[in-house]
Amino acid sequence: MDKSKAERRIGWLRTEIEQHDYRYYVLDEPTIPDAEYDRLLRELGSLEATFPDLVTPESPTQRVGGEPLEGFTEVRHRTPMLSLANAFSAEEIEQFHERVIRLLEVEHVDYVAEPKLDGVAIALRYRDGRLQRAATRGDGFTGEDVTSNARTIAAIPLRLKDNDAGQKWPARMEVRGEIYMPLAGFEAYNERARREGFKEFVNPRNAAAGSLRQLDPKLTAERPLDIYIYSVGIVEGRELPDSHNEVLDQLQEWGLKTCPERSVVEGIDGCLGYYTGLAAR
Repeated sequence: MDKSKAERRIGWLRTEIEQHDYRYYVLDEPTIPDAEYDRLLRELGSLEATFPDLVTPESPTQRVGGEPLEGFTEVRHRTPMLSLANAFSAEEIEQFHERVIRLLEVEHVDYVAEPKLDGVAIALRYRDGRLQRAATRGDGFTGEDVTSNARTIAAIPLRLKDNDAGQKWPARMEVRGEIYMPLAGFEAYNERARREGFKEFVNPRNAAAGSLRQLDPKLTAERPLDIYIYSVGIVEGRELPDSHNEVLDQLQEWGLKTCPERSVVEGIDGCLGYYTGLAAR
């Protein structure tokens, strides 16, 4: 195969693999068997090995690479990553709702409700649709650059996709989410640890935090990490929808994974009803 044909084939393979990643990790609707996906990835890797000058940082083959880091560099957040406040009773939720009504000077508010996952808060910055940097929350003002490790998480797109309406992403955009370790992955990892005689994880939250702070990205790549995006930080170059739920819908169309359990609820009764239903599962 000459270089021009290889370049076209490489482009097709990357797009095809990215679409399958989106269907598998974001939509949870895979359309091909794992063996066929692996075949596509192997073909891409073989062509890139033959034509190394055609390799790009966003290629699906480039999620893991490079030498172990000596340490993490600090990242100053342009917009602080504030922590969430807790409420431990219906009365506290009602007090929060009353403050919202008063400060917004409205009579009715709809909320977007979703489960709070116990993992590691992360800020992903995209420039021209390509993942530029991943940073932890840290103290809310200064975090750590964990880009090399975040790139190994298959649910994090290395480049964004256009949505079905052809609407392109902003020139610069920071999205925020939670990296976590699903219970099934946590249990499977510990089962393997017991079988092979290495240290088990204590709980999924510590497992996620420890995995993301590995100095060797290859070790992070071995951990069953996932992510949900729940908000935006910086947006430059285009407007996003007015409502929070519509923003999350838009992010998912661009390839970013949002929580399928989220729901728009009406007022304080909707919030409490969502909580009761979730707790009863």
